[in-house]
Amino acid sequence: MHTILRTDSSNPDFQNLVRELDKDLAIRDGEDHAFFAQFNKIAAIKHVVLVYENGEPVACGAIKEYENGVMEVKRMFVPLSKRNKGLASIVLKELETWARELNYKKCILETGEKQPEAIRLYKKNNYTIIPNYGQYAEVESSVCFEKMLV
Repeated sequence: MHTILRTDSSNPDFQNLVRELDKDLAIRDGEDHAFFAQFNKIAAIKHVVLVYENGEPVACGAIKEYENGVMEVKRMFVPLSKRNKGLASIVLKELETWARELNYKKCILETGEKQPEAIRLYKKNNYTIIPNYGQYAEVESSVCFEKMLV
């Protein structure tokens, strides 16, 4: 049985999952980790989704406003032992629903070419690859996506 919780970045379960995410990314990103880490601070994120399985936090993600009408998906994570069960899609769909409720028209996100499972997740959930945006514009290892919510 899965329970979905809408919360914010002050939630300790979210903070613990993000610590696990950052450890994984430090390995994957290698020497580029410090560059990406500067864009992934979690202080004051107002829109966080957690999924619980039998009371245990097993997945997380967040959205934050990128610009008027656009939310950016951030901090998506499922621990390795819980992957391939559809948990990330549950989080993503709940984030999209929340963004729609807040009258946002589009979600965007950045992931890395060293995260093939994330790329598959976003493609499976109808995200389209777009030119790299903002701080990722010149980063060859970044893969950026968007999805219209209307």
